[in-house]
Amino acid sequence: METLLQQIVNGLVVGSVYSLVALGYTMVYGILGLINFAHGDVMMIGALVALQAILFAQKMWPSLGPLALVGIGLAVAIPTCMLLGYVVERTAYRRLRNAPRLAPLITAIGVSFLLQTLAMIIWGRGYHSFPQLISTVPMQPVEGVFVTPVQITTLLVSASLMAALLLIVNRTPLGRAMRATAENHRVASLMGVDTNKIIAITFIIGSALAAIAGVMVASNYGIAHYTMGFLPGLKAFTAAVLGGIGNIGGAMLGGIVLGLVESIGAGYIETWSFGFLNSSYQDIFAFIILGAVLIFRPTGLLGERVADRA
Repeated sequence: METLLQQIVNGLVVGSVYSLVALGYTMVYGILGLINFAHGDVMMIGALVALQAILFAQKMWPSLGPLALVGIGLAVAIPTCMLLGYVVERTAYRRLRNAPRLAPLITAIGVSFLLQTLAMIIWGRGYHSFPQLISTVPMQPVEGVFVTPVQITTLLVSASLMAALLLIVNRTPLGRAMRATAENHRVASLMGVDTNKIIAITFIIGSALAAIAGVMVASNYGIAHYTMGFLPGLKAFTAAVLGGIGNIGGAMLGGIVLGLVESIGAGYIETWSFGFLNSSYQDIFAFIILGAVLIFRPTGLLGERVADRA
């Protein structure tokens, strides 16, 4: 039971990060019908830019406290990723909106490799130690269950951001314009909605969430690397499909479910496989789930709310 509770805590933390990144996938797909495979690499750029900003601030102002350093890192990483998201949409995807679906998909993969290569050139191939600005000393709220302050912070920040996004989408004029654009581009533009602007804002919001997720991942694991966005991005895409891609609530649910399944599976995989596998094989659960969802319920847990396009 203690192992189960511990893995549930770990799954909620990991799942909350998957949910944040999955929101970027699902918003872009909901509006454009495009899978932006470069989204995980935007997360990576956010983590590395935040690291650079934190190291610079530590050098210039050694007396700054941890919260101030985290604030500086986020203050630099979020606008950088927002600008990156806008540039990617404007230069790589906008001209391909009416192209066959294979063209933007290949372009997205190309942008992903481009961002990884640029990050490798700038920051090198090595792993970078991310400063432990938030304590990682484990606490024991329940006997046998350990949780760190950085994990608690990750959960609280993720929940707050997801609630704020739901509020924006469902209760504001911007959200109404986003929903109208997702429903039908042409009709929305005839009703006075600047669809180009709305699509750009969608990329910007998703990139901001990815930047925050990147900082949280780097803080939790203490490292940053030019390939750190690939696997979490792929799992976040799986989470979006699991919840129902194009559905914001589904992306949140899918991320949490995937995180729980992955963590609980990692805790028991050695027992289930009679010692043949160990926790290093936990990634297989994400792809097993992806295959099962695509076969048995391709619309995801909450269904797909995006209208089919000709």
